[in-house]
Amino acid sequence: MISRKSLAALAILTAVALAMVVAVAAGAHAQAGAPAANPPAQNSGMPNLAQSAAAMKEPFPPFHIIGNINYVGSKGISCYLITTPAGEILLDTGYPDMAEQIEGNIQKLGYKLSDVKIIIDSHSHIDHAGGIAAVKSATGAKLMSVAEDAVYLENGGHNDVLFGDRNPFPAVKVDRILHDGESITLGGVTLTPHLTPGHTPGNTTWTMVTEDKGKSYNVVFWVFVSVFPNASLKGTPSYPNMGADMAKTMKVIPTIKCDVFLGSNSSFFNLEQKHDALMKGADPNPFIDPQGCKEFVERAQASYQQALQRDQAAATTAPVK
Repeated sequence: MISRKSLAALAILTAVALAMVVAVAAGAHAQAGAPAANPPAQNSGMPNLAQSAAAMKEPFPPFHIIGNINYVGSKGISCYLITTPAGEILLDTGYPDMAEQIEGNIQKLGYKLSDVKIIIDSHSHIDHAGGIAAVKSATGAKLMSVAEDAVYLENGGHNDVLFGDRNPFPAVKVDRILHDGESITLGGVTLTPHLTPGHTPGNTTWTMVTEDKGKSYNVVFWVFVSVFPNASLKGTPSYPNMGADMAKTMKVIPTIKCDVFLGSNSSFFNLEQKHDALMKGADPNPFIDPQGCKEFVERAQASYQQALQRDQAAATTAPVK
């Protein structure tokens, strides 16, 4: 059992250590189609990092999206409650100190925490998986994750391929190891993990089919699949296969059928704008957005091509030894 005091202490550590917040936020905005935010200057201080994290964690009202899918995340970090006749499936939990917020959102929608039977994750970074240990303890749910990221969930984010040991979170046992394309089913509802590596080795885009008003829709919960602005595909000592993994992802993402456009970050799919339209009775449902999906994939592909060009240019201008 993880105490709330421990989570509060970890939250303070997170605010200090999370230089990644700005980098990921910049990348997320670029993935969403907005200009990439500039990272703060080296001497800009910790308050900016804390403010960036706080903005991502800002509470957002939980609501029913479509079919059997509900939004229970924050303003910046997406978390989803998928309902079934046999209990609920929770996708992502946000930062460690967001656990109470996510639990409260589930309860506000009329569900008991004990109704959550399975927890799945998009990827093993503190801002999406940091709260899993606490929520798993509170719900008694089983955690399922792809093999490539399960190791980081179980070691609390240590030796991360992008951030090393800078962003630890409470370690949590993975109850079932999944592999690319290995579906999970609860109460007749099936979700399928698609390995889209590069951001992490186990970066996972989840898909499912939902029924709404007599129609079936392909739902995609996209994860970050772009290349960071100005990043290289050459790989690093901790992630030598990054280039090959991104190449795999670029082959996979155009093949995923998408009607309902969702994602691990709210900026990917214009959460606030679509939420407000839905609350005003928009018809058709604004989250049914195959064109938005298509543009999301195209932006990721463009970022990959730009990274290839940067690497080629760097190789051309490199001094001969």
